Amino acid sequence: MSRHAIVLAAGAGRRFGGGKLVAPWRGEPLIRRPVRTALAARVADVVVVLGSGREAVATALQPLADARLRVVVADDWSTGMAASLQAGLRALPESATSVCILLGDMPGVPAGLVDALLDRIDAGAPAARPVHPDGPAHPVAFARSTFAQLMTLKGDAGARSVLQRLGGDLALVPIDDPGVVFDIDRPDDLDAAVSWVG
Repeated sequence: MSRHAIVLAAGAGRRFGGGKLVAPWRGEPLIRRPVRTALAARVADVVVVLGSGREAVATALQPLADARLRVVVADDWSTGMAASLQAGLRALPESATSVCILLGDMPGVPAGLVDALLDRIDAGAPAARPVHPDGPAHPVAFARSTFAQLMTLKGDAGARSVLQRLGGDLALVPIDDPGVVFDIDRPDDLDAAVSWVG
């Protein structure tokens, strides 16, 4: 099995006022936390997809010295999340059998969840996602069999339509950790997260 992770970090963060992923969070740029979470998993590599503010985000990642960390740029990032997702998928090797997609503005994803989701793919599921009482949760993992469908997405639709088509074949991982539903949208969220993220 060739397991991989993609961290989507291309958006402009307009509701935040710009510069969201390099905003200070617990003494370092926000983007480092989700990338560290991905690197802590049993994956062959971690692809971080940049777009808006790419130079600043790339600089923020430099202290994370790990040979598995790769950075790619989605030149068409402004067309929506699908563009950055597809840039990440194109960067994966032909040998990739699964990938876990993390969002760059979600610093609270618990340790071990990436591996738990990818384990479901290794066991035969076409995709796996956490289920939280408060609603849709992240990250989400996909088997290679879904990559072609993901490459057809447009705009900001994300992968929801692909997951819906899988129906009962989608593996669900119940979890009550708030980190799977919390993202940083506005500057106030930086302080709100500190009280509960470990």
